[in-house]
Amino acid sequence: AFIGGTNATSNTLAGKTFGIPVKGTHSHSWVMSFNDEEESFLEFAKVLPDFTIFLVDTYDTIEGVKKAINVGRILKSQGKKLIGVRLDSGDLAYLSIEARKLLDKAGFTDTQIFASNDLNEKIISSLKTQGAQIGVWGVGTQLITAYDQPALGGVYKLTALKKNNSDLFEHRIKISEQAIKTSTPGILQVRRYSSKGQFIADMIFDELTPIQKDPLEIIDPTDPTRFRTLENDLTVENLLVPIFENGACVYKSPTLLDIQTHTLKQVSCLHPGIKRLDNPHHFPAGIERHLYDRKMNLILEKKKKK
Repeated sequence: AFIGGTNATSNTLAGKTFGIPVKGTHSHSWVMSFNDEEESFLEFAKVLPDFTIFLVDTYDTIEGVKKAINVGRILKSQGKKLIGVRLDSGDLAYLSIEARKLLDKAGFTDTQIFASNDLNEKIISSLKTQGAQIGVWGVGTQLITAYDQPALGGVYKLTALKKNNSDLFEHRIKISEQAIKTSTPGILQVRRYSSKGQFIADMIFDELTPIQKDPLEIIDPTDPTRFRTLENDLTVENLLVPIFENGACVYKSPTLLDIQTHTLKQVSCLHPGIKRLDNPHHFPAGIERHLYDRKMNLILEKKKKK
């Protein structure tokens, strides 16, 4: 989640283990352990005066915001800030708009509104469309449990094998009645083509075979009728780098923050149509023409030997 762009976690072990900034609010049980909601905010402010984010919906959200403002005035008199209020239930669009009005009228224009409650990308998008005045999104269950895709399918396949301790490779292929399960032979590399800072397409090719450049084509491995011709003057970058060679690790892993920065930069280079939530475009990725032809020939050879 952090690599994908979140900037903090409420999981203190993740903070300790990976150095991810730790942030969060108090619980409903904290509020309920006091006789008065405002008293619970005051006591929390005494314990953590620099992290005053109050959960305001234990009983009545609007009244909770008003009590948070009362405590905010006390904090301001002490030279401290009311950092935020958190909404965790109800109509988040309406409640955030009303909370913003109350905070602004009381002079707390820099106090942020936090929101949680089983948020996901579609709910967040909808709330933004409705004009919700939310500055910080607390996303939990539907993100960390991989709610919409709990398993990622990935299968190891052998694509090439050295002949009798020589430096020559023989191609290997696994065929299937399902095109998606038929492997691609060769010493494979992925080359990304870009133009003016925007990703155009990815090509899977065999490092031991020259790339056919006239025309430069990629073919969808699951549908040969879908192919794309690429310009020869595009910017190129090979994506795969060695991690292990001869049993030894030859790769130095960057820091978690560096990985996150790289990820966000990569995402920013995708066309907006690919990143939209509903009916997104598919990013063009396919097999280089020579490699595709070899794959088809190997499939035919294997089938003839049956």
